[in-house]
Amino acid sequence: MTQPNRPLVSRRAILRGGAAAGTLALARVSGADRIASAGAQEAGTTLAEKLRAAVEAPVLRRSLFARPVTIERVDLLRNGRFFLVRARSADGGVGLAEGHGPVLDSAWPILVKRVAPYFAGKDARDLDALVDGVYVRDSNYKWQGLPFWASVASVELAILDLLGQVSGRPLGDLFGGVRQRDIAVYRASSNRGNAPEAELAYLRQVVEETGARAVKFRLGGRMRYDEATTKRDRALIAMTRKAFGDRVTLYADANGSFDVPKAVEIGREMQDHGFSFYEEPVPFDYYEETRQVADALSIRIAGGEEEPSLRQFRWMIETGVLQVVQPDMFYFGGMTRALRVARMAEAAGLECTPHMSGSGLGFLYAAHFASFAPSHGPHQEYKGTDDLPVSSPTSPLKAEHGVVRVPSGPGLGVVFEPGFLRAARVVEG
Repeated sequence: MTQPNRPLVSRRAILRGGAAAGTLALARVSGADRIASAGAQEAGTTLAEKLRAAVEAPVLRRSLFARPVTIERVDLLRNGRFFLVRARSADGGVGLAEGHGPVLDSAWPILVKRVAPYFAGKDARDLDALVDGVYVRDSNYKWQGLPFWASVASVELAILDLLGQVSGRPLGDLFGGVRQRDIAVYRASSNRGNAPEAELAYLRQVVEETGARAVKFRLGGRMRYDEATTKRDRALIAMTRKAFGDRVTLYADANGSFDVPKAVEIGREMQDHGFSFYEEPVPFDYYEETRQVADALSIRIAGGEEEPSLRQFRWMIETGVLQVVQPDMFYFGGMTRALRVARMAEAAGLECTPHMSGSGLGFLYAAHFASFAPSHGPHQEYKGTDDLPVSSPTSPLKAEHGVVRVPSGPGLGVVFEPGFLRAARVVEG
Protein backbone atom coordinates (compact mmCIF):
# COMPACT_ATOMS: atom_id res chain seq x y z
CA MET A 1 0.00 0.00 0.00
CA THR A 2 2.87 2.36 0.70
CA GLN A 3 6.16 3.22 -0.92
CA PRO A 4 9.46 2.09 0.60
CA ASN A 5 10.88 4.40 3.24
CA ARG A 6 13.04 7.20 1.86
CA PRO A 7 15.53 9.43 3.69
CA LEU A 8 14.11 12.70 5.00
CA VAL A 9 15.07 15.41 2.55
CA SER A 10 17.19 18.23 3.92
CA ARG A 11 14.93 21.02 2.67
CA ARG A 12 11.51 20.91 1.11
CA ALA A 13 10.40 23.08 -1.75
CA ILE A 14 8.95 26.55 -1.42
CA LEU A 15 5.26 26.13 -0.68
CA ARG A 16 2.24 28.21 -1.29
CA GLY A 17 0.09 29.03 1.73
CA GLY A 18 -3.26 30.58 0.90
CA ALA A 19 -4.45 33.95 2.15
CA ALA A 20 -7.67 35.80 1.53
CA ALA A 21 -6.20 37.97 -1.20
CA GLY A 22 -3.66 35.57 -2.67
CA THR A 23 -0.85 33.23 -1.70
CA LEU A 24 2.06 33.51 0.65
CA ALA A 25 5.43 31.92 -0.11
CA LEU A 26 7.05 30.13 2.81
CA ALA A 27 9.98 27.76 3.19
CA ARG A 28 9.29 24.41 4.82
CA VAL A 29 12.22 22.83 6.58
CA SER A 30 12.57 19.42 8.19
CA GLY A 31 12.94 19.01 11.94
CA ALA A 32 16.55 17.95 11.51
CA ASP A 33 17.30 21.07 9.48
CA ARG A 34 15.74 23.30 12.10
CA ILE A 35 18.05 21.86 14.72
CA ALA A 36 21.07 22.37 12.48
CA SER A 37 20.20 25.93 11.50
CA ALA A 38 22.33 28.25 13.61
CA GLY A 39 20.21 31.28 12.78
CA ALA A 40 16.95 29.63 13.81
CA GLN A 41 18.04 28.45 17.26
CA GLU A 42 19.19 30.18 20.38
CA ALA A 43 22.84 29.55 21.19
CA GLY A 44 23.24 26.08 22.67
CA THR A 45 19.52 25.27 22.47
CA THR A 46 18.28 22.47 20.22
CA LEU A 47 14.75 22.18 18.92
CA ALA A 48 14.25 19.14 21.13
CA GLU A 49 15.11 21.22 24.19
CA LYS A 50 12.79 24.00 23.10
CA LEU A 51 9.93 21.56 22.65
CA ARG A 52 10.49 20.09 26.07
CA ALA A 53 10.49 23.55 27.62
CA ALA A 54 7.27 24.42 25.77
CA VAL A 55 5.52 21.39 27.23
CA GLU A 56 6.78 21.94 30.76
CA ALA A 57 5.98 25.67 31.02
CA PRO A 58 2.99 26.58 33.25
CA VAL A 59 -0.28 27.06 31.38
CA LEU A 60 -2.89 28.54 33.72
CA ARG A 61 -2.27 32.00 35.24
CA ARG A 62 -2.53 30.95 38.87
CA SER A 63 -1.58 34.48 39.98
CA LEU A 64 -5.09 35.68 39.09
CA PHE A 65 -6.48 33.89 42.15
CA ALA A 66 -5.56 34.97 45.67
CA ARG A 67 -7.21 31.98 47.35
CA PRO A 68 -8.16 28.39 46.44
CA VAL A 69 -11.11 27.64 44.17
CA THR A 70 -12.11 24.28 45.59
CA ILE A 71 -14.20 22.16 43.24
CA GLU A 72 -17.10 20.76 45.24
CA ARG A 73 -18.45 18.53 42.48
CA VAL A 74 -18.68 18.05 38.72
CA ASP A 75 -21.97 16.89 37.19
CA LEU A 76 -22.94 15.75 33.72
CA LEU A 77 -26.34 17.04 32.58
CA ARG A 78 -28.40 15.95 29.60
CA ASN A 79 -31.22 17.60 27.68
CA GLY A 80 -32.10 15.54 24.61
CA ARG A 81 -29.02 15.15 22.44
CA PHE A 82 -27.14 17.91 24.27
CA PHE A 83 -24.75 17.24 27.17
CA LEU A 84 -23.61 19.93 29.59
CA VAL A 85 -20.95 19.75 32.29
CA ARG A 86 -21.44 21.78 35.47
CA ALA A 87 -18.60 22.48 37.89
CA ARG A 88 -19.49 23.89 41.32
CA SER A 89 -17.03 25.42 43.78
CA ALA A 90 -17.29 25.13 47.55
CA ASP A 91 -18.09 28.86 47.85
CA GLY A 92 -21.02 28.73 45.41
CA GLY A 93 -19.39 29.46 42.05
CA VAL A 94 -20.71 27.67 38.97
CA GLY A 95 -19.10 26.91 35.64
CA LEU A 96 -21.03 25.47 32.72
CA ALA A 97 -19.93 24.19 29.31
CA GLU A 98 -21.30 22.05 26.53
CA GLY A 99 -19.64 18.64 26.32
CA HIS A 100 -19.08 16.66 23.15
CA GLY A 101 -22.57 15.25 22.58
CA PRO A 102 -21.83 12.64 19.88
CA VAL A 103 -19.00 11.15 21.96
CA LEU A 104 -20.72 11.39 25.36
CA ASP A 105 -23.83 9.72 24.00
CA SER A 106 -21.77 6.51 24.16
CA ALA A 107 -18.92 7.45 26.50
CA TRP A 108 -20.79 9.22 29.35
CA PRO A 109 -19.97 6.45 31.90
CA ILE A 110 -16.28 7.29 31.48
CA LEU A 111 -16.92 10.94 32.37
CA VAL A 112 -19.27 10.12 35.25
CA LYS A 113 -17.33 7.23 36.77
CA ARG A 114 -13.67 7.78 35.89
CA VAL A 115 -13.14 11.49 35.21
CA ALA A 116 -15.52 13.73 37.19
CA PRO A 117 -14.91 12.14 40.63
CA TYR A 118 -11.18 12.88 40.40
CA PHE A 119 -11.74 16.65 40.31
CA ALA A 120 -14.00 16.83 43.38
CA GLY A 121 -12.20 18.41 46.33
CA LYS A 122 -9.31 19.67 44.20
CA ASP A 123 -8.16 23.27 43.78
CA ALA A 124 -9.13 24.45 40.29
CA ARG A 125 -6.06 26.71 40.25
CA ASP A 126 -4.03 23.49 39.83
CA LEU A 127 -5.71 22.72 36.49
CA ASP A 128 -2.40 22.03 34.72
CA ALA A 129 -1.58 19.27 37.18
CA LEU A 130 -5.17 18.02 37.39
CA VAL A 131 -5.40 17.37 33.65
CA ASP A 132 -2.21 15.33 33.94
CA GLY A 133 -3.30 13.69 37.18
CA VAL A 134 -6.62 12.35 35.95
CA TYR A 135 -4.70 10.48 33.26
CA VAL A 136 -2.87 8.29 35.79
CA ARG A 137 -5.61 8.09 38.43
CA ASP A 138 -6.86 4.48 38.85
CA SER A 139 -4.94 3.42 35.72
CA ASN A 140 -6.92 5.76 33.47
CA TYR A 141 -3.94 5.77 31.11
CA LYS A 142 -5.15 2.33 30.00
CA TRP A 143 -8.34 4.03 28.80
CA GLN A 144 -6.51 6.64 26.75
CA GLY A 145 -8.20 7.50 23.50
CA LEU A 146 -10.96 9.64 22.10
CA PRO A 147 -13.72 8.68 24.63
CA PHE A 148 -11.48 9.35 27.63
CA TRP A 149 -9.91 12.60 26.45
CA ALA A 150 -13.22 14.01 25.16
CA SER A 151 -14.59 13.42 28.66
CA VAL A 152 -11.62 15.21 30.22
CA ALA A 153 -11.99 18.12 27.80
CA SER A 154 -15.69 18.47 28.59
CA VAL A 155 -14.91 18.70 32.32
CA GLU A 156 -11.95 21.03 31.78
CA LEU A 157 -14.11 23.50 29.85
CA ALA A 158 -16.61 23.69 32.70
CA ILE A 159 -13.80 24.26 35.20
CA LEU A 160 -12.37 27.00 32.99
CA ASP A 161 -15.77 28.67 32.89
CA LEU A 162 -15.89 28.40 36.69
CA LEU A 163 -12.47 30.04 37.01
CA GLY A 164 -13.56 32.77 34.63
CA GLN A 165 -16.72 33.42 36.63
CA VAL A 166 -14.76 33.56 39.89
CA SER A 167 -12.10 35.94 38.50
CA GLY A 168 -14.47 37.97 36.32
CA ARG A 169 -12.17 37.43 33.34
CA PRO A 170 -12.68 35.96 29.85
CA LEU A 171 -11.26 32.53 29.23
CA GLY A 172 -8.27 33.82 27.27
CA ASP A 173 -7.04 35.85 30.22
CA LEU A 174 -6.69 32.63 32.23
CA PHE A 175 -4.05 31.47 29.75
CA GLY A 176 -1.98 34.62 29.45
CA GLY A 177 -4.23 37.24 27.93
CA VAL A 178 -6.58 37.80 25.01
CA ARG A 179 -4.60 38.88 21.96
CA GLN A 180 -7.52 39.29 19.57
CA ARG A 181 -11.30 39.01 19.68
CA ASP A 182 -12.18 38.89 15.99
CA ILE A 183 -11.31 35.45 14.67
CA ALA A 184 -11.44 34.71 10.93
CA VAL A 185 -13.04 31.35 10.15
CA TYR A 186 -13.16 28.74 7.45
CA ARG A 187 -16.34 26.86 6.63
CA ALA A 188 -15.83 23.10 6.51
CA SER A 189 -18.04 20.82 4.42
CA SER A 190 -19.09 17.43 5.80
CA ASN A 191 -20.14 16.17 2.37
CA ARG A 192 -18.47 13.24 0.67
CA GLY A 193 -19.46 11.40 -2.48
CA ASN A 194 -21.77 14.03 -3.95
CA ALA A 195 -21.21 15.29 -7.46
CA PRO A 196 -18.57 18.02 -7.86
CA GLU A 197 -21.21 20.43 -9.13
CA ALA A 198 -23.39 19.83 -6.05
CA GLU A 199 -20.48 20.29 -3.68
CA LEU A 200 -19.40 23.50 -5.39
CA ALA A 201 -22.95 24.82 -5.08
CA TYR A 202 -22.91 24.01 -1.38
CA LEU A 203 -19.56 25.73 -0.85
CA ARG A 204 -20.82 28.83 -2.63
CA GLN A 205 -23.86 28.83 -0.33
CA VAL A 206 -21.91 28.61 2.93
CA VAL A 207 -19.46 31.28 1.81
CA GLU A 208 -22.38 33.58 1.03
CA GLU A 209 -24.09 32.82 4.38
CA THR A 210 -21.03 33.35 6.58
CA GLY A 211 -18.79 35.61 4.56
CA ALA A 212 -15.99 33.09 5.16
CA ARG A 213 -12.87 33.72 3.12
CA ALA A 214 -11.73 30.10 3.35
CA VAL A 215 -13.40 26.71 2.84
CA LYS A 216 -12.46 23.08 3.34
CA PHE A 217 -13.98 20.12 1.52
CA ARG A 218 -13.44 16.38 1.61
CA LEU A 219 -11.48 14.12 -0.71
CA GLY A 220 -11.42 10.37 -1.21
CA GLY A 221 -13.90 7.88 0.22
CA ARG A 222 -12.85 8.03 3.90
CA MET A 223 -10.07 5.48 4.46
CA ARG A 224 -10.42 4.29 0.86
CA TYR A 225 -10.42 5.50 -2.73
CA ASP A 226 -11.49 4.21 -6.12
CA GLU A 227 -11.81 5.44 -9.69
CA ALA A 228 -15.04 7.32 -8.98
CA THR A 229 -13.71 9.17 -5.92
CA THR A 230 -10.51 10.08 -7.76
CA LYS A 231 -12.49 11.49 -10.68
CA ARG A 232 -14.54 13.59 -8.22
CA ASP A 233 -11.40 14.79 -6.40
CA ARG A 234 -9.68 15.98 -9.56
CA ALA A 235 -12.77 17.77 -10.84
CA LEU A 236 -13.53 19.45 -7.50
CA ILE A 237 -9.97 20.67 -6.97
CA ALA A 238 -10.00 22.43 -10.33
CA MET A 239 -13.60 23.67 -10.12
CA THR A 240 -13.27 25.28 -6.69
CA ARG A 241 -10.19 27.26 -7.65
CA LYS A 242 -11.78 28.42 -10.88
CA ALA A 243 -15.00 29.39 -9.08
CA PHE A 244 -13.45 31.23 -6.13
CA GLY A 245 -10.26 32.53 -7.68
CA ASP A 246 -7.72 33.94 -5.24
CA ARG A 247 -10.32 35.58 -3.00
CA VAL A 248 -10.98 32.36 -1.03
CA THR A 249 -8.34 30.18 0.65
CA LEU A 250 -8.84 26.49 -0.13
CA TYR A 251 -8.15 23.54 2.15
CA ALA A 252 -9.00 19.86 1.61
CA ASP A 253 -9.24 16.87 3.96
CA ALA A 254 -8.72 13.29 2.76
CA ASN A 255 -9.60 11.70 6.13
CA GLY A 256 -6.87 9.11 5.60
CA SER A 257 -8.26 7.90 2.27
CA PHE A 258 -5.06 7.33 0.29
CA ASP A 259 -1.91 5.29 0.11
CA VAL A 260 1.32 7.19 -0.52
CA PRO A 261 1.31 7.13 -4.37
CA LYS A 262 -2.30 8.30 -4.63
CA ALA A 263 -1.78 10.89 -1.88
CA VAL A 264 1.14 12.36 -3.77
CA GLU A 265 -0.80 12.33 -7.04
CA ILE A 266 -3.75 14.21 -5.54
CA GLY A 267 -1.41 16.51 -3.60
CA ARG A 268 0.27 17.61 -6.80
CA GLU A 269 -3.13 18.56 -8.21
CA MET A 270 -3.73 20.66 -5.10
CA GLN A 271 -0.32 22.32 -5.40
CA ASP A 272 -1.00 23.24 -9.01
CA HIS A 273 -4.23 24.96 -7.93
CA GLY A 274 -2.75 26.85 -4.96
CA PHE A 275 -4.36 25.00 -2.04
CA SER A 276 -3.10 26.03 1.40
CA PHE A 277 -3.03 22.72 3.26
CA TYR A 278 -3.72 19.03 2.69
CA GLU A 279 -5.22 17.29 5.72
CA GLU A 280 -4.66 13.61 6.57
CA PRO A 281 -3.65 12.31 3.13
CA VAL A 282 -3.01 8.84 4.60
CA PRO A 283 -4.44 7.18 7.75
CA PHE A 284 -3.62 9.34 10.77
CA ASP A 285 -1.39 6.79 12.51
CA TYR A 286 0.67 6.10 9.37
CA TYR A 287 3.37 8.43 10.65
CA GLU A 288 6.21 7.42 8.35
CA GLU A 289 3.92 7.39 5.33
CA THR A 290 2.69 10.89 6.24
CA ARG A 291 6.28 12.06 6.27
CA GLN A 292 6.87 10.47 2.86
CA VAL A 293 3.95 12.44 1.45
CA ALA A 294 5.22 15.64 3.07
CA ASP A 295 8.69 15.09 1.62
CA ALA A 296 7.31 14.58 -1.88
CA LEU A 297 5.14 17.71 -1.93
CA SER A 298 5.46 21.44 -1.35
CA ILE A 299 1.89 21.87 -0.04
CA ARG A 300 1.72 21.86 3.76
CA ILE A 301 0.52 18.61 5.34
CA ALA A 302 -1.98 18.98 8.19
CA GLY A 303 -2.93 16.38 10.77
CA GLY A 304 -3.33 15.37 14.39
CA GLU A 305 -7.13 15.26 14.68
CA GLU A 306 -7.21 11.78 16.24
CA GLU A 307 -3.85 11.93 18.01
CA PRO A 308 -4.16 11.37 21.80
CA SER A 309 -0.46 11.48 22.72
CA LEU A 310 1.44 14.63 23.67
CA ARG A 311 4.73 12.81 23.10
CA GLN A 312 3.65 11.75 19.61
CA PHE A 313 2.82 15.36 18.74
CA ARG A 314 6.26 16.34 19.96
CA TRP A 315 7.87 13.70 17.73
CA MET A 316 5.83 14.75 14.67
CA ILE A 317 6.77 18.39 15.21
CA GLU A 318 10.44 17.64 15.78
CA THR A 319 10.83 15.33 12.77
CA GLY A 320 8.83 17.38 10.27
CA VAL A 321 5.93 14.95 9.75
CA LEU A 322 3.39 17.82 9.91
CA GLN A 323 3.52 21.46 8.92
CA VAL A 324 0.04 22.36 10.19
CA VAL A 325 -0.57 20.83 13.61
CA GLN A 326 -4.21 20.02 14.45
CA PRO A 327 -4.97 18.75 17.96
CA ASP A 328 -8.72 18.39 18.36
CA MET A 329 -10.07 20.53 21.19
CA PHE A 330 -12.14 17.59 22.48
CA TYR A 331 -10.39 14.45 21.25
CA PHE A 332 -7.04 15.60 22.61
CA GLY A 333 -8.30 16.50 26.06
CA GLY A 334 -8.98 20.24 26.12
CA MET A 335 -7.26 23.60 26.02
CA THR A 336 -4.47 22.93 28.52
CA ARG A 337 -3.02 20.10 26.45
CA ALA A 338 -3.75 21.85 23.13
CA LEU A 339 -1.86 24.94 24.30
CA ARG A 340 1.18 22.81 25.01
CA VAL A 341 1.05 21.60 21.41
CA ALA A 342 0.61 25.16 20.14
CA ARG A 343 3.68 26.25 22.09
CA MET A 344 5.70 23.41 20.57
CA ALA A 345 4.49 24.41 17.11
CA GLU A 346 5.56 27.98 17.79
CA ALA A 347 9.02 26.82 18.89
CA ALA A 348 9.39 24.93 15.60
CA GLY A 349 8.03 27.72 13.43
CA LEU A 350 4.89 25.78 12.51
CA GLU A 351 1.20 26.62 12.45
CA CYS A 352 -1.17 25.14 15.04
CA THR A 353 -4.80 25.31 13.92
CA PRO A 354 -6.84 22.97 16.13
CA HIS A 355 -9.38 20.64 14.61
CA MET A 356 -12.98 21.14 15.68
CA SER A 357 -15.13 18.02 16.01
CA GLY A 358 -18.89 18.25 16.34
CA SER A 359 -20.96 21.39 16.21
CA GLY A 360 -22.70 23.17 19.11
CA LEU A 361 -20.16 25.37 20.90
CA GLY A 362 -17.18 23.72 19.27
CA PHE A 363 -16.63 26.75 17.03
CA LEU A 364 -16.62 29.01 20.10
CA TYR A 365 -14.04 26.88 21.89
CA ALA A 366 -11.83 27.06 18.78
CA ALA A 367 -12.29 30.84 18.59
CA HIS A 368 -11.49 31.29 22.30
CA PHE A 369 -8.33 29.22 21.78
CA ALA A 370 -7.25 31.35 18.83
CA SER A 371 -7.84 34.48 20.91
CA PHE A 372 -4.87 33.67 23.16
CA ALA A 373 -2.83 30.81 21.69
CA PRO A 374 0.40 31.36 19.76
CA SER A 375 1.04 30.18 16.23
CA HIS A 376 -2.61 29.75 15.26
CA GLY A 377 -3.44 29.78 11.57
CA PRO A 378 -5.27 32.50 9.63
CA HIS A 379 -8.67 30.73 9.81
CA GLN A 380 -10.42 28.61 12.45
CA GLU A 381 -13.05 25.96 11.77
CA TYR A 382 -16.70 27.02 11.98
CA LYS A 383 -19.88 24.93 11.97
CA GLY A 384 -22.39 27.01 13.92
CA THR A 385 -24.35 26.42 17.15
CA ASP A 386 -26.51 23.54 15.90
CA ASP A 387 -29.68 24.94 17.56
CA LEU A 388 -28.14 24.96 21.03
CA PRO A 389 -30.14 27.58 23.03
CA VAL A 390 -27.28 29.82 24.09
CA SER A 391 -26.56 33.53 23.74
CA SER A 392 -23.94 36.10 24.65
CA PRO A 393 -24.28 39.78 25.58
CA THR A 394 -20.90 40.53 23.95
CA SER A 395 -20.97 38.41 20.78
CA PRO A 396 -23.51 37.35 18.14
CA LEU A 397 -22.07 33.81 18.38
CA LYS A 398 -22.06 33.37 14.63
CA ALA A 399 -19.83 34.17 11.71
CA GLU A 400 -20.43 37.59 10.21
CA HIS A 401 -18.30 38.81 7.31
CA GLY A 402 -16.12 35.75 7.83
CA VAL A 403 -15.36 36.56 11.46
CA VAL A 404 -16.51 35.23 14.84
CA ARG A 405 -16.24 37.70 17.72
CA VAL A 406 -15.01 36.08 20.94
CA PRO A 407 -17.19 37.01 23.95
CA SER A 408 -15.53 39.33 26.46
CA GLY A 409 -17.63 38.29 29.45
CA PRO A 410 -16.29 36.06 32.24
CA GLY A 411 -15.35 32.49 31.39
CA LEU A 412 -16.85 31.31 28.13
CA GLY A 413 -18.96 34.48 28.07
CA VAL A 414 -22.21 32.71 27.18
CA VAL A 415 -25.62 32.27 28.81
CA PHE A 416 -27.70 29.12 28.41
CA GLU A 417 -31.46 29.58 28.08
CA PRO A 418 -32.93 29.11 31.60
CA GLY A 419 -35.74 26.80 30.49
CA PHE A 420 -33.24 24.58 28.70
CA LEU A 421 -31.16 24.31 31.88
CA ARG A 422 -34.19 23.55 34.05
CA ALA A 423 -35.13 20.71 31.74
CA ALA A 424 -31.63 19.19 31.86
CA ARG A 425 -31.21 16.17 34.14
CA VAL A 426 -28.13 14.92 35.98
CA VAL A 427 -26.69 11.77 34.39
CA GLU A 428 -25.84 9.28 37.11
CA GLY A 429 -23.76 6.16 36.83
